[in-house]
Amino acid sequence: ERESERESRRPERGEDGFFFLSVDAASGVRDQPVGDEETKQGALNRIQWCRDKVPGADYYCGLEGGVAVNAAGEMECFAWIVVLEAKTNTYGQAKSATCTLPAALKKLVEQGTELGHANDIVFKKHNSKQGSGMVGSLTGDVITRKLYYQQPALLALAPFRNRALYADHD
Repeated sequence: ERESERESRRPERGEDGFFFLSVDAASGVRDQPVGDEETKQGALNRIQWCRDKVPGADYYCGLEGGVAVNAAGEMECFAWIVVLEAKTNTYGQAKSATCTLPAALKKLVEQGTELGHANDIVFKKHNSKQGSGMVGSLTGDVITRKLYYQQPALLALAPFRNRALYADHD
């Protein structure tokens, strides 16, 4: 068990009374996932890793950032957030907004550099993916990494607020 994993296992109480425990979970995909399928699989794998290593939670949440090249040849970045309600084995999921990467970032990613590291190189930062992230660098921190993930995280919770609408009716 790495020191960072032990340190991250201190529960924090959210404003709504929930306890949150953040863990550094393995994604089981490439350092820089490409495409929706691989990126979403990384989020799902993180949930399973947490479920195996930290049992007993009511909900598990996995987040994975990825890139894809669109029809115009531009590279876009995005993230998938998946939430699992453990007692019902019900999933909610949502994809973040996408944005086109500048050519300098695209080139580094195509050469095999993970986007967070590419961002550090281009913007001369250190460990930005744990700070305001690439979106913070591109927007001058008008949109931070935290803000970028808030909307898809809330949308991934929609099935739990609207159970009847999401119920599988045969």
